[in-house]
Amino acid sequence: MDTKGRLVAGSHNRNEFVLINADEVGRVTSVKELSGQICQICGDEIEITVDGEPFVACNECAFPICRPCYEYERREGNQSCPQCKTRFKRIKGSPRVDGDEDEEGFDDLDHEFDVTNGVPESVLSSHHNMGRGPYNAGSEVDGATLKPEIPLLTYGQEDDGISADKHALIVPPFMNRAKRVHPMPFSDTASTVSLPPRPMDPKKDLAVYGYGTVAWKDRMEEWRRRQNDKLQMVKHQGDGGHNDGDVDDPDMPKMDEGRQPLSRKLPIPSSKINPYRMVILIRMVILGLFFHYRILHPVNDAYALWLISVICEIWFAVSWIFDQFPKWFPIERETYLDRLSLRYEKEGKPSELAPVDVFVSTVDPMKEPPLITANTVLSILAVDYPVDKVACYVSDDGAAMLTFEALSETSEFARKWVPFCKKFNIEPRAPEWYFAEKVDYLKDKVHPSFVRERRAMKREYEDFKVRINGLVTMAQKVPEEGWTMQDGTPWPGNDVRDHPGMIQVFLGNNGVHDIEGNELPRLVYVSREKRPGFDHHKKAGAMNALIRVSAVISNAPYMLNVDCDHYINNSKALRESMCFLMDPTSGKKICYVQFPQRFDGIDRHDRYSNRNIVFFDINMKGLDGIQGPIYVGTGCVFRRQALYGYDAPPKKKAPGKTCNCLPKWLLCCCSSRKKKAKGKSKDKKEKSTRGKKNKDPPKQVHALENIEEGIEGIDSEKSSLMPQIKFEKKFGQSPVFIASTLLEDGGVPPGATSASLLKEAIHVISCGYEDKTEWGKEVGWIYGSVTEDILTGFKMHCHGWRSVYCIPKRPAFKGSAPINLSDRLHQVLRWALGSVEILFSKHCPIWYGYGCGLKPLERFSYINSVVYPLTSVPLLAYCTLPAICLLTGKFIVPEISNYASILFMLMFLSIAVTSILEIQWGGVGIDDLWRNEQFWVIGGVSSHLFALFQGLLKVLAGVNTNFTVTSKAGDDGDFSELYLFKWTTLLLPPLTLLIINIIGVIVGISDAISNGYESWGPLFGRLFFAIWVILHLYPFLKGMMGKQNSVPTILIVWSILLASIFSLLWVRINPFLDRGGIVLEVCGLDCD
Repeated sequence: MDTKGRLVAGSHNRNEFVLINADEVGRVTSVKELSGQICQICGDEIEITVDGEPFVACNECAFPICRPCYEYERREGNQSCPQCKTRFKRIKGSPRVDGDEDEEGFDDLDHEFDVTNGVPESVLSSHHNMGRGPYNAGSEVDGATLKPEIPLLTYGQEDDGISADKHALIVPPFMNRAKRVHPMPFSDTASTVSLPPRPMDPKKDLAVYGYGTVAWKDRMEEWRRRQNDKLQMVKHQGDGGHNDGDVDDPDMPKMDEGRQPLSRKLPIPSSKINPYRMVILIRMVILGLFFHYRILHPVNDAYALWLISVICEIWFAVSWIFDQFPKWFPIERETYLDRLSLRYEKEGKPSELAPVDVFVSTVDPMKEPPLITANTVLSILAVDYPVDKVACYVSDDGAAMLTFEALSETSEFARKWVPFCKKFNIEPRAPEWYFAEKVDYLKDKVHPSFVRERRAMKREYEDFKVRINGLVTMAQKVPEEGWTMQDGTPWPGNDVRDHPGMIQVFLGNNGVHDIEGNELPRLVYVSREKRPGFDHHKKAGAMNALIRVSAVISNAPYMLNVDCDHYINNSKALRESMCFLMDPTSGKKICYVQFPQRFDGIDRHDRYSNRNIVFFDINMKGLDGIQGPIYVGTGCVFRRQALYGYDAPPKKKAPGKTCNCLPKWLLCCCSSRKKKAKGKSKDKKEKSTRGKKNKDPPKQVHALENIEEGIEGIDSEKSSLMPQIKFEKKFGQSPVFIASTLLEDGGVPPGATSASLLKEAIHVISCGYEDKTEWGKEVGWIYGSVTEDILTGFKMHCHGWRSVYCIPKRPAFKGSAPINLSDRLHQVLRWALGSVEILFSKHCPIWYGYGCGLKPLERFSYINSVVYPLTSVPLLAYCTLPAICLLTGKFIVPEISNYASILFMLMFLSIAVTSILEIQWGGVGIDDLWRNEQFWVIGGVSSHLFALFQGLLKVLAGVNTNFTVTSKAGDDGDFSELYLFKWTTLLLPPLTLLIINIIGVIVGISDAISNGYESWGPLFGRLFFAIWVILHLYPFLKGMMGKQNSVPTILIVWSILLASIFSLLWVRINPFLDRGGIVLEVCGLDCD
């Protein structure tokens, strides 16, 4: 889509469509492609190489010279560039000449020497062509130097390129087994026999050589049939077997790596998982005995305390069951990137990898620094994936000119950064984190040019940071008349709540190339239209707008969404996901591939459990063994068709097996019963089909017969299962977008023009486009919760899809996490509030989605993800009980007998053993597990409690809550905000619990000292209970007291006030002295 480098703004409802001339900095002008250049020596056009890039003879000045002139200058001329006088270096595919130095960059033995007797030396190394299609390594060589290409006939595949006057070589398929690229998994004595190549004259009949006869064709058909049967066997094993792709069959010599599965499951070893399951069952038995004892032995003098404690313990047990059983079948996965390349990236052919649209969402550039967003965008543009198959869409939901200008600067810097990353294959490809790595890049033998270019690139990046920070400084003070672009055009987004939709294509097809002349991935700025009176649905609405605008512009079949602070840490992350989504055996049923979240800039001890190691390395592995992990909002690659609300492809049932050994009368009885059952099932099916008429069919529609503005390229021969009205009710009134939804493999309809696409792109991001459609209900990101990620993944699992959890060795994505306690609690508050909203909605997994494709244990995990905020009430009560027991002298347990002591010991022992075994198979540290437990208590008594109250207010009273964007950390030093305390009401509940438990411990010890030796025994149980609470709140206490000069005054005042209140309350309830005064008793001694 050609926008001539101008910002496109408009509103479909107001019939506005404007092309704005941006300033010189913001405008991106189109440049002429190198493919149209003319050779300055002979005047011929410079050809395109097999890789799709223009031929460049001189790497220093890129002086336009065609390959024949380059070859002639090297062979007959002075061997130097006419412009810069630099000596030509040998390019791959060119023969050596006198004076060439030994180059270690590549091995080009096929073209190392000149032609001998009309046959290239490359033919002698024919084993490199095994299983890779037609041989075309010599296509780049000058025709005057080498003879035309001589194809090979291998594995029974005839090449049509053999002409009548050329000879072909019949190379035996098992010649020179040791040099084969893909050794076959079997042994054959015949393969060890070395047979010389046999020349064949094409003028003669092939039957003379044994090829082309009827017998030979029959043998080839038999071979193909056997290969298909073996491939089907691999498919069946990939669906339900334990060894996906581990096929060891001597009858499969032709099953090379390119046709094997692209990934496999790695079950947890039985030596680790079986003891874990046994301990869980034993713990269930102990729980039953424990509650049997607790319920049958009440505490009569503290009945209220006993009742509250039993209710809390029952709820904890239920929540533990919901959390534990989804971890019953944990698995890990392994990908094969080499097989992916063999299957979809064949030599000499364009890459067949599927295109991917990448979504980056941002709102407020003051809370989400533009430099962090720029690093994320740069890591996407430099990803290890074909450039013509990557498109990056940045959603600016705040319509900030700062974000637009920063993205313009980023697109300019990307012209230098992307070729540098791909030239030296560096990791990570976000410059801020690459240059911040404390790694000695000179310890290995590197090329001197790398050191020179790295230093130059670091200087370029420092200049880039200065420009970005300058834009941020300018944006601190907004002019009264609003922002104005340098050409005098007012910025369309001056009013954040009332502005048109805006689209700017910075990079991409027919756009700016990098400094080496190569094409760059597409980069598009999108800001959807906003008008007063419309519900824009926050982040979920912005993501749905990106779905539609990307479908109009590029329409990739897969989409990756990342937060603006989550950069691509592993440049092969997209390839990792394609190993699952493009796997021909199991990829069709996968709706998304979720990667774990990893974070930078967190303190070494992870005080506030920002990494969530237990969730990402234990819980998610367990879900992957059931129906797949839940969607966590970022670092996820989606199948576009799954987000459109379609059902998963139905699973093909295996053919039924019959047995003829039964008597005929029994078969007749069975058949009569089956007929009756079939009759009943037919009636039920008729009723169900009547009820399902209004529902969407699971199959996708492949025709658009009734759309007025038809799009060419859509198959109209197939019957239309959904008429035009149903399409518009589901997807909206955009014929271009509807046409794109019917293209399962993606791509823009061929009949669409650039102008129509531009108009539709503005149309689909208008604020009223989703009215009376199924967007946010059944299509796209689902509305109704601030945590739209859980709801969206839940809906896709209900449609029968499954997801996959991918943990590459190098983390795929890394982001920044809130480092101080206040921001962390606000983040947890937002997550918990979203769960409460889902709990009280129609999409609650407790009652929604029965009879669909959701598995029971997967439902357990979703129920646990929405009911966990309810645990805040019993947790708060349970953490208050120790202080009450110490202040009143009562306890929740009666006098402990031997049986009770054994039960309590077994209970604590089972908890400890379960945790140890989880650590063993999950690969997490004990400190990570303990931090997770500590913050579960801190967040449970603060953020979860407030989220529960806010959710109830929203459901019962209609009081809405505002979405708070979590601040992303900038480059302010290591852990500079760790001790920063921002006052918030979320700090009051844990502070109160800390104070009353500390007071309770002091009072209990004082009471025991004053009452004598006998009172120490009952005190130990109460002290253990209170110290358990204090230890869990210790990170809160440490954060509050870490830097006394940063503690707010109001926090100190509240602490003293609450301490005084509870001290006076204790004195009122249980003073040291009895109210009746001192009681005098007879000592029993006879003084006389």
